[in-house]
Amino acid sequence: MDFLKEAKRVIIEESNALRLLAENLPTQFEKAIELIFDSKGRLVVSGIGKSGHIGRKISSTMSSLGQKSFFLHPSEAHHGDLGMLDKNDILLLISYSGEALELIPVIDFAKRFGIKIISISKNNETTLAKNSDISLSLPSIKEACPLGVAPTVSSTTTLALGDALAIALLSKRGFTKEQFKILHPGGALSKTLSSVFDIMHKKIPLMKTGSNMQEALITMSEFGFGCVGIVDNTGKLIGIITDGDLRRNMCNDLLQKEADQIMTKSPITIDRNIPVSELLHIMESKKITNIYVLNSDKKPIGLVHIHDIITRKIV
Repeated sequence: MDFLKEAKRVIIEESNALRLLAENLPTQFEKAIELIFDSKGRLVVSGIGKSGHIGRKISSTMSSLGQKSFFLHPSEAHHGDLGMLDKNDILLLISYSGEALELIPVIDFAKRFGIKIISISKNNETTLAKNSDISLSLPSIKEACPLGVAPTVSSTTTLALGDALAIALLSKRGFTKEQFKILHPGGALSKTLSSVFDIMHKKIPLMKTGSNMQEALITMSEFGFGCVGIVDNTGKLIGIITDGDLRRNMCNDLLQKEADQIMTKSPITIDRNIPVSELLHIMESKKITNIYVLNSDKKPIGLVHIHDIITRKIV
């Protein structure tokens, strides 16, 4: 079908343009990174039309990765929002043609108050590029639209260049998963990136080696996790008794036996700093419902039940 052929052509042309961009990053890309990195202000992104939509996404990505940023609509800027700008801010102005009239007041304001401008446009000869401190020009491309007018390849490459700026800054700053989690406290990503320590139960069922099974059953019932950990005289975990261990060892004299006789020796354990997503994989692959968390001395400091993960809705 012709329309399917056209759809595939668009994707191919956009992927080719992205490859061309990767092979020909703007010559001032590194300067742009340094300017944003050294700035004491915010990255203020602006553009009109499709460039504006792309700009909003770039600004949002920057904010989520630790770069203070907001989107300034050029039309609103004409009517007072220029007051949101500070002399320490950096402007990222986007216009593929480089001739968007709506950006002129923003450029004039920046020139008047010494605000640095980074621009993204089709080449270094556009009005926008010539009035920028740093010009990021896109490779020579043709829109995938058969009419040659609808922003397609240009918007895709602009978005990719914005992502490249954001991730390069992330790398230069050494931005960590923990920092990302702080900026995304309500999202599923934050829950996935949480460490075991964030969700583990700190009041946990433990018994010393040599205890009898009657004590073990009482302890298991008190805590309600369906397990009890057995520690040696130094406090290190040497075994665990679960509901499954009880079923496998059910006999008339079960309560007269020592816990050491029933326990599963050297149980699977986990470090407190392991991400929750990795813990879920371990528990599912090993088919276990409880797991003890150990410190560096191999002593138990917490317990996680698989329901603690599932109820956090990260899967």
